[in-house]
Parts: sequence; structure tokens; C-alpha cells
Amino acid sequence: MNNFAEDTGIESGTAAEPAFDVETLREQALRALVTARERTTLLTSCVEGPDLTGQVSPLMSPLVWDLAHIGNQEEQWLLRAVGGQEAIRPEIDSLYDAFEHPRAERPKLPLLSPEDARGYVAEVRGRALEVLERDVLKGRRLTEAGFAFGMIAQHEQQHDETMLITHQLRRGPQALTAPDPDPAPPFTGPSEVLVPGGPFTMGTSTEPWALDNERPAHRREVAPYWIDTTPVTNGAYQAFIDDGGYDDERWWTPDGWAHIRQHGIHAPLFWHRDGGQWLRRRFGVTEVVPPDEPVLHVSWFEADAYARWAGRRLPTEAEWEKAARHDPVSGRSTRYPWGDADPAPRHANLGQRHLRPAPAGSYPQGESPLGVRQLIGDVWEWTASDFLPYPGFQVFPYKEYSEVFFGPEYKVLRGGSFAVDEVACRGTFRNWDYPIRRQIFSGFRTARSAEGA
Repeated sequence: MNNFAEDTGIESGTAAEPAFDVETLREQALRALVTARERTTLLTSCVEGPDLTGQVSPLMSPLVWDLAHIGNQEEQWLLRAVGGQEAIRPEIDSLYDAFEHPRAERPKLPLLSPEDARGYVAEVRGRALEVLERDVLKGRRLTEAGFAFGMIAQHEQQHDETMLITHQLRRGPQALTAPDPDPAPPFTGPSEVLVPGGPFTMGTSTEPWALDNERPAHRREVAPYWIDTTPVTNGAYQAFIDDGGYDDERWWTPDGWAHIRQHGIHAPLFWHRDGGQWLRRRFGVTEVVPPDEPVLHVSWFEADAYARWAGRRLPTEAEWEKAARHDPVSGRSTRYPWGDADPAPRHANLGQRHLRPAPAGSYPQGESPLGVRQLIGDVWEWTASDFLPYPGFQVFPYKEYSEVFFGPEYKVLRGGSFAVDEVACRGTFRNWDYPIRRQIFSGFRTARSAEGA
């Protein structure tokens, strides 16, 4: 989608209208939908029986629920809302309504069997591609620049990431494989980067497939600060553990301290100590925790406690985005840290190409103009900020995507992980979750203020 580079220079305060070719858009939408479906098929075909139809954790849905939910959302938006078609199976709408049925209840529902679910999503997809072929992709807000098709591709990829989390939580032999990231030489650059104070453009008004919580573009003032060049590593986090970080109330918020004491948490999820070393379980394989990888499966409470122990803090969401998008030479906010070009394997660890983060300091071609690395891909990064709307926020196309989640209960994560596809990851993309969550592919980097810099 590199036809959509936006000019968000703060001097003019305006964004250029994107120019696009309808047939190019159609090809991009088709590619995004096909890529998502190939991944969904992989994630739901590599296991059978209870691993497909059962619930591995009350935090997650059965994989077969996710599969049919993907098809149902596609039917509701692409066939009914865009194509004007009659419902294929209206009786299942409530079964696959994520707000009507919490995850813990979904195994008790009369769900479609794996065979029926596969047949249903295939029928929906066949009709959806016919709608895509016919739609003019302009003239209606829902389909302008292919938005509805991009929204559904993003929705499917988000559920693919959720299903990958389910695979990580599943007990049993390895079901998924992928090559490891290319070896990287030890990172010897500076540990932190100074981000100058001043205004920048946050959010977007022109990225065609951006979701409502990313909009609109607006001016933000940020004081100067230092931010970690790379995400915090397993090795650095082990130092926090070894120093008694989990047993020292000084480093924890009151809610965080109560949570870890109540649940007996003493290390990241999936870690356990064996003699003098830490091991972790990763997609059915037990291995030594690699010290040079970004730490993974930590909650906001753990990230915040580490930052306090290190004499630092978590960056705000605005600080994270300025580090990721601001070009101090041009004054522009770019689509990605490396510029406006779509992500490529040389830029970031995305799309489940690997089943682990790359070593800290990898992807020099993906660093920001200020020299910050791995801001996109590898691990979702917790920020200090609550999930709140931007000034001028407008719901589109439905309030249940963003608006119902706004408030202090949720903390913002940015940047995406190795489990995120590029269609659902950009410099403006916002994720959010409860501060207790650890099953997600979450890590963090720290920051510190630089008054007078």
C-alpha cells in the first residue's frame, strides 16, 4: 500500500489527499484477504480433536470458534453491508458475537463443527471475492479506498494472532514450526537515544485502512526524553529477577503488587527455573531462555516495575509514536520508522515468519531516523498510557471496535509483534489490554525524561 504515503508536516498542519488506482487497490485487498486466509487455514489445520474444539484456557476461545467468527464477521460486513446480500446463516450471528458471549462461555455454545465451520468460511469467502470484484471502491465511506476489505483482512489477522496465542498456551507436542530469525551480531550501539522536544503529528487522517482509534492526525507537544534503542532483553530482565524485583514492593504499583502476590508470579509467563538456569516453553518446545532476545509475555505491571527498578519509566504513547514516526530533518511523521514504504523482511519481524522475537538490535534497515530499532515487530510494547480517544475521534464503522474500551482500565501497546501481519501493523496502529495480561506477545522498552536537553 505504498501508494498512500502521507504528508503530515506540522508546518502546514494538513495531510495530502491520497491518490490511488482502483485496480491496484483491488489487488491489494485481494492479496491481504488471501494472505490472512492462508494463515487461518494453517492455524486451524495443524491440530484436530480437542485441540481444535476445546478450550486450552478460559482466556481464549476454542480455535473452531475463532474460525467461524472470522467467517461471520466477513459475512456481516462484506456480503451484507457492502454487497447487500441476504444472510447465509443468520441463526449463528449471536453464537459468534464476541460481546454477547465471553470467552469462558464459548465452549458451552452449540458451535459449528470443524467441517461445518470450514465449509461456511469457504462459502463466505467465495461470495466476498465476487463482491470485491464488482465494487467500485469509492463513493461510499465504508468502501472508499477498499476500507471494508482492509478492515476484514485486519480483523482476520488479529484473530490469527489470537489463535497463535492459543497455540502457545496449548499443552502437548509441537504443532507449528518456522525458521528462526537470521543470526545477528551482538548489538554494540548506544543503549538509549535522545528524542528532541517539540511538536509532531500523531495519528493519521489519510492512511486508508487505519481504524477509527488511529484518527485523526493531530499535533502533539512532547518534552525531550531518552528512549531505549532496543526493547528490554531477557538478560536484562533476569537481572531484575535476580535482584529480588518480584519480592520488593518498592517497584510495584499497589494493584500490581497485590496481583503478583495473589497469583504467586515470580517470572514472565512460561518461564521456570531449572537448577541455575531459566527455561521457557515456546510452542511445545522447552528451551533455555535466550538472553539477547526481547523479553516476552510480561504484563504491564511487570514492565512498569522493571522500569522503576532500573530508575526509568515506560514511555507514553505519544513518546513511543514520536520515536517511531518523527523525522527531525523533514518534520514529517512517516508511516513506519524506516519511512513510507510497506514493510519488508529486511525491516521487521512480522507475519509469523518466525515464532520468536529476533535478537535485540536486529533489523538496522528498519530503524527510525533517530536510530531507534525494532519499534515495529518482534514484541508488542507496553506504554504508560491509558487507552483514550484522540481529539476529534469519531466512531467508524461501529462503536464496539474502539469506543467501548476507552478508559483507564486498559493500557496501550504499540508496535506489533512477530505474530502480527503487516496489514494490522503500522506506525499509528494502537493495541490495548488489561495491565494483568501476559499471554499476549508483549514486551517493552523504557524511557527517561531529559529536561533541559
